[in-house]
Amino acid sequence: MAADLDEKTDRYETLLAAALDAAEVAPQDGTPLHEAALECREMAESYLKDGRHFRSEDDTVNALASFSYGHGWMDAGARLGLFEVPPDVDLFTNA
Repeated sequence: MAADLDEKTDRYETLLAAALDAAEVAPQDGTPLHEAALECREMAESYLKDGRHFRSEDDTVNALASFSYGHGWMDAGARLGLFEVPPDVDLFTNA
């Protein structure tokens, strides 16, 4: 059975928003890794904003793509150690 596009888009929007809420920048301020973490977070926030814009325009396919890309930035950052993630949070592949 194929996934429902609206349900999947809802799920990924929620996943991205929760990931942004849960993840804290890990590297010390002023270091190159801190800057990399901030850039990953900025990209994810931008994709969340873009996805919500696409949704408001009834462009669900691009909304889902945006939410997915945004979560990919957060997931990669968590895997690389750029973000501290609570151990009981099931939002990332390394959690």
